[in-house]
Amino acid sequence: MRTRPIVCVFGSNDAQEGDLDYEFARGVGKALGGLGYVVANGGYAGTMEASARGVKEVGGQTIAVTCKVWDSPANQYMDKVVQTCDLFERVRRLIDMADGGFVVLPGGTGTLVEFSLAWELMAKRMITPRPLVCMSSFWRPVVELMVRQKPRIAEYVTMAMSPGELGKYFPTTSGAAT
Repeated sequence: MRTRPIVCVFGSNDAQEGDLDYEFARGVGKALGGLGYVVANGGYAGTMEASARGVKEVGGQTIAVTCKVWDSPANQYMDKVVQTCDLFERVRRLIDMADGGFVVLPGGTGTLVEFSLAWELMAKRMITPRPLVCMSSFWRPVVELMVRQKPRIAEYVTMAMSPGELGKYFPTTSGAAT
């Protein structure tokens, strides 16, 4: 039975090993795994694979939430695979299981959907607030635009420039590597 909290990492499938985005995501996974978190993500290639790989490199656990509409298997760094029927169920499962919070990597429209839904659900108090950390300056224009429109939602999202900063938002758990 899982006793460690889950952090959901939202990212894309566009990066490849050796790319800056891939290595950055790998560092995010190492940081979260080192703090003792289970990491869940979409389970496919790119920054999803990289973050899972980073977790595994420090002895952590991973969960993939895949979708039947895509024929691709989960990447090799996943300990558990949860398959959903469609994209809506997939996003909801990721958000529901993230009792430890969310990390948002640079990405495309899919990542934007995941990020914005998590943010909206917290702002509307439909889920318990938890850390929602956007990595790098990629999402800064979106965050600034939304906060100008509704300043009170600023309290639900923060920005971090490096994986090393994640410890500020995600306290070390009892499952942390020593």
